Amino acid sequence: MEVSTLAWSITVGVTIAVLAFDVFIIGRRPHEPSMKECALAIGAYTALALLFGLWVWFDYGGRFAGEFYAGWLTEYSLSVDNLFVFIIIMSRFSVPRKYQQEALLIGIILALVFRGIFIAVGAVAIETISWIFYVFGAFLIYTAWTLIRHKDDDDDYEENRLIRFARRRLPATDEYDGVKLIVKRNGKRLITPMLIVMIALGSTDVLFALDSIPAIYGLTQEPYLVFTANVFALMGLRQLYFLLGGLLDRLVYLSAGLSVVLAFIGVKLVLHALHENELPFINGGEHVGVPEIPTWLSLLVILATLTVTAVASLARDRRSSTAPAND
Repeated sequence: MEVSTLAWSITVGVTIAVLAFDVFIIGRRPHEPSMKECALAIGAYTALALLFGLWVWFDYGGRFAGEFYAGWLTEYSLSVDNLFVFIIIMSRFSVPRKYQQEALLIGIILALVFRGIFIAVGAVAIETISWIFYVFGAFLIYTAWTLIRHKDDDDDYEENRLIRFARRRLPATDEYDGVKLIVKRNGKRLITPMLIVMIALGSTDVLFALDSIPAIYGLTQEPYLVFTANVFALMGLRQLYFLLGGLLDRLVYLSAGLSVVLAFIGVKLVLHALHENELPFINGGEHVGVPEIPTWLSLLVILATLTVTAVASLARDRRSSTAPAND
């Protein structure tokens, strides 16, 4: 897939423009977005992603369009799972609802920066390290296993070392001052709790990228598609946070569904690594004649898994909510 410098420039430029609009226009009026505002924004971002996939189809072919859609769905699903942690962070630091939108926006900007770095590193690794897909595949299978093992531990959020360091070493106020990160009190500069929240979101984004980037590289090795899939997945995340609200607690099988998706992609990566094998201690350094999973099948498995996950979760929630009435 040959993507011109112009296409890359336009893509990055539009991404920066959208983020700038959010920061300097929407961010000037801290508020809790209405359900209508959230629904319109998510609908617009979803429509843009679908249209972008059609453009890829017409310009580069169905294979690459399928890779984009599969990557976008996977990244979006992982982002929804990440919202659980965002909710815990907002609750732990008692962020006022009207300021949560700005905190999420900065968190998303940091996520894009970190994922951009990981995408570049992943692209270089794929080009220079022949066995990297073994590592990616094993890591995703391990991640799927940990999701299953700790599926009931969503509330066990622990502050990382960076947050604890900031709490101990940086002079801070106890109260929020709008969305300000630093304030001056009695001639001294102090950080606000909002800065700690930003550190928490940003450092958590790094951990999220460790899962998401290997996952999408298991679906496409095109850096342009990896980048755009991440952009479209993250753009509507802030509005999704407010739109879903309590619905996130009802998606009880989300971790299980994501573990299936990650395990499937992990197996796909291992099969690809075997097919391209150059390691001397595996089949004498020769390629192993194993089948590879095509893009259309990956897209079908991801769609089916996410659909079953959502339907099963909502069905269980409905049974749980009606159970007392039947006693």
